[in-house]
Amino acid sequence: MRIRFWGVRGTIPVPGPSTIKVGGNTACIDIRTSDDQLIIIDAGSGIRRLGQLLQRENPGRIVGNILISHTHWDHIQGLPFFAPILGRNNRFVLVGQKRVNKRLEEVLAGQFIEPYLPFAYKTLPADLIVKEVAGGETIVVGENTVVQVANLKHPGGCLGFRIENNNTVFAYCSDVSHPDGGFDENVLQLAQGADLLVHDTHFVSIEERNKFSDWGHSCWLEAAQVAIEAKVKALALFHYSPDMSDDEVEEILTKTRKVFPNTIMSREGLEFQLPLGQSLPG
Repeated sequence: MRIRFWGVRGTIPVPGPSTIKVGGNTACIDIRTSDDQLIIIDAGSGIRRLGQLLQRENPGRIVGNILISHTHWDHIQGLPFFAPILGRNNRFVLVGQKRVNKRLEEVLAGQFIEPYLPFAYKTLPADLIVKEVAGGETIVVGENTVVQVANLKHPGGCLGFRIENNNTVFAYCSDVSHPDGGFDENVLQLAQGADLLVHDTHFVSIEERNKFSDWGHSCWLEAAQVAIEAKVKALALFHYSPDMSDDEVEEILTKTRKVFPNTIMSREGLEFQLPLGQSLPG
């Protein structure tokens, strides 16, 4: 299972000299499974560069699945600029849930209108199929890949994903807040024994997390504690605050490794295969 990170920030893109190492784009990861399935998780601003590469890698037809954890803007804002949706032969299944009593397709299409953009969702040439799911469902993708879906604690709701492919497990739990002194049980279920857990680390400390407890995010310590509790093989820090500099990300990486040594700093351009070998990717 090949993993590539295209956007690792939360809230808003933050390009600039203080974020150049980790990257300033918002959430997007792509996965290529052993049965050659393309799975994209979230469509933040990072999906733009992914789209450009997919066109170079696949000059013919591009077929894939886009899992949308939730429709807060930092997780969908790149979709209108994902070049493969302008290709007539391409086909994508967009998977997510209703938000604020609106169907997923209606929410996504709401970005593709004047005065925001000069083209409409219904005019997109690619074949786009929207599939609404709920927590607890399992989706079959290809011959050897399944995706388990669970609800996470986040304002307005959010989905977490567990992707299983030939006994390799990837878990994605961005945008989640744990109860005081405990864990979100759905996160533990998704992450149990995973080869890699990608977990929200929006805040630099428990104190900051408590100050903004209604934002629905976690800090690095909670991510490390979940990794220990769920017995994962490796943890990737993710969804950094837009106010967090490269140096601050490096600092929380050092702190996290003291609690859970097998921790990876997710960053734009990071690519590796699961299961991991003896050394962590950098």
